[in-house]
Amino acid sequence: MASTVETISFKELLATVPRGEPLSTAALAKHGVSAFRASKLARSGWLTHLGRGVYMLPGDSLTRDGSLAFLSGQIPALHVGGKTALAWRGVRQNVAFREVLNLWGDKPKRLPDWFTKRFQAHYQATKLFDDKLPENRGLQPLPAGDPRVLVSVPERAMLELFSDIGKQQSLVEARNLVESLSGLRAKVLDELLMHTTRIKVVRLATAFAAEMKLPWADLAAKQSERIGGGKRWISVGRTGERLDLRHP
Repeated sequence: MASTVETISFKELLATVPRGEPLSTAALAKHGVSAFRASKLARSGWLTHLGRGVYMLPGDSLTRDGSLAFLSGQIPALHVGGKTALAWRGVRQNVAFREVLNLWGDKPKRLPDWFTKRFQAHYQATKLFDDKLPENRGLQPLPAGDPRVLVSVPERAMLELFSDIGKQQSLVEARNLVESLSGLRAKVLDELLMHTTRIKVVRLATAFAAEMKLPWADLAAKQSERIGGGKRWISVGRTGERLDLRHP
């Protein structure tokens, strides 16, 4: 009888779980498949073992969004940010041969091997904003995307892009991307800048806005006054580019 029940549970699992995303032992348990049974099914070829406590259906192919949706339940505040978020929202300079996902979250975390073997990604837990900014402000799913996959809105993505300058992001490409941005919402940008704690990010926003005579230049200058940090801020990033940002 037990074997029959287990067979029925697994058949129900095949019929109900979404394709293209991993299955955790907790998700399997909701379908009546215990961790012990999952391990046994994997040894028999009925499940594919991806990592500790993570499986997928045999013959399935993990999708990018399905995998990100799964990780969003594992990594606090996981979202697609920076240059990737801008690209997903239609702002890009070059089409990469292989997309590199810029992922952000609240806690330092190593992306699992099953994910990085399939998708090229860079994850960081850089804290740009103070704790007074409402949770998930400036994060939304794409209009036709998976609602579990949060993507920075253009205003937040631009600030994340500024944070990456001197690390894996070049100043020249960032400038070109900012030039391509249009229709930024002043109210949204002002709120985000008001809670930004990194001098570099605010100074870059101020410098770019002034140089390009962007409509939000005055509000960026106002936030630069707020954050202070002296008349001059200089940094040399990993890329070797020198950032010499003066107070407006």
